[in-house]
Amino acid sequence: MTIQERKEGLSALGNWFGTINTSELDQLVMMAGNENSWFTPESVKNAFAAWAEVLNAEKIEQWTSGQTLNPISAKRIGLIMAGNIPLVGLHDLLTVLISGNAAHIKYSSQDRALMSAVVNQLTTINPGFQEHIKVIDRLNDVDAIIATGSDNSARYFKHYFSKYPHIIRQNRVSIGILDGNETEEELAKIGQDAFQYFGLGCRNVSKVFVPKGFELPKLIKSLEAFGPILDHHKYRNNYDYNKSIYLVNGEPHLDSGFFLMRESEDLVSPISVIYYEVYDSPAALDLKLSANREKIQCMVSRDAWYEGSLDFGSAQTPELWDYADGVDTLEFLEGL
Repeated sequence: MTIQERKEGLSALGNWFGTINTSELDQLVMMAGNENSWFTPESVKNAFAAWAEVLNAEKIEQWTSGQTLNPISAKRIGLIMAGNIPLVGLHDLLTVLISGNAAHIKYSSQDRALMSAVVNQLTTINPGFQEHIKVIDRLNDVDAIIATGSDNSARYFKHYFSKYPHIIRQNRVSIGILDGNETEEELAKIGQDAFQYFGLGCRNVSKVFVPKGFELPKLIKSLEAFGPILDHHKYRNNYDYNKSIYLVNGEPHLDSGFFLMRESEDLVSPISVIYYEVYDSPAALDLKLSANREKIQCMVSRDAWYEGSLDFGSAQTPELWDYADGVDTLEFLEGL
């Protein structure tokens, strides 16, 4: 396939995401939900809408500018995909394809239905993609590895695939940064960052940093509209469990009725819990975040006032060039 054919194929995939007929989408929603009960109709439709937004000709050109996308010989790239949110492994697949290499995919058992549907659509758009995609059960005969998993699985991957060029991703979290001048309407946008996909993704805000004297009930009140998240049985189970643990152990916390807030210096909070930490000065905040930079996927703040952050409400809509863990996957592939 030529570079232009690959770009046009990805753009056509974006069009499919945005124009898929209702019956086909409903069928995929049902299959995905049967496979992974966290994948609700809303979650799947949000993922489709996000991909429809970024996979267009203009953004694909911007993403790939400066790259040759023409390897001397195509490399076989083993992809170990995660399955925590719908289509979370798709960016790696598209990066391998646009680079001119071949993807050897090991699906997550939690996201096989949706990923299979996308692969089938790609090969329908252009049968030439068939030569660049191979679905496998074991990663044999590959030239490089891109793997995503937990901290525990990442240690295993690093050992097992040490002889291959690799990108091994592990747990990361996202944070919100408040300066105390936010309106309730602005604070409400954090709910999208925190609760979309039930907080299961690395781009979900699991902790907020607030200035000394900030009134947490103001934040809690602003998020009331997200209360229906409690209707999901798995989320409710997490909420009930964490609430009971805090009550039994006498741990100070705030209860909104559908999520909990607890003061902690940790970054990673349980599902249904948002940690908070008070900072005394911007300098102290900078020091804290700098020390934890390798564990932070992204940051959000009002109008992106904090350097390196995104605006509230935009954590779950990354661009094609917003790479997981800050590692430029296209650059990695170009260097093979």
